[in-house]
Amino acid sequence: MKEAAWVRRALVVEDQPLMRSLVADALRHAGFEVHDRPSAATALADLDEIDPDVLVTDIDLGSRPNGMEMATIVHARAPHCATVFLTNYPRASIAPGEGVPAGSVFLDKVALESVEQLVAAVESALAEKPLPPRHLPDGPDAALGHLTRTQLDVLRCIALGWSNAEIARRRASSLRSVEKMVTRTFDALGVNHNPDINPRVAAAQLYVRRFGLPAESD
Repeated sequence: MKEAAWVRRALVVEDQPLMRSLVADALRHAGFEVHDRPSAATALADLDEIDPDVLVTDIDLGSRPNGMEMATIVHARAPHCATVFLTNYPRASIAPGEGVPAGSVFLDKVALESVEQLVAAVESALAEKPLPPRHLPDGPDAALGHLTRTQLDVLRCIALGWSNAEIARRRASSLRSVEKMVTRTFDALGVNHNPDINPRVAAAQLYVRRFGLPAESD
């Protein structure tokens, strides 16, 4: 069975269609799976399903929540997600701690000169939130290297013996979104289409074999 390829996901939020299209296309060409939305409301509605690794957003979205307010909400719901702000405001005008997630990168749209500069800003934001090791030794647990941070966290919850309903309660997410995340995790691990095994048990065994028994405080 062919292993699922791990692709980083970017959520681009920009109210100006041309700018949104340019940013989205640039990141697609850089190898990202890109989901673009015109407002914070539409982005937040789809956040759990998209499960982004990085949020790229304008600060002034023309409506509330603005980019900073949205980033704060995203950080609360998905602490693993890095943030890049596209802005026309000088960085110095934004007070430290003013609702800015740690490790956020600010990119001046006026000074933006190349696609490479945009991609470098995204990579810099992701570097502030290092990914789990992707290059694991060959073997049954090698597929763990294809998981996103959120999928790894869901897998840890499964290894703790939690049901989907309990995972949803702990993550303050809907049951439907957790069910999608669990299915996506099983697909990435390659345990979801074998009638001879229980995917939940197989996934938990992979986690425990690689990382040991998790604790609720981990």
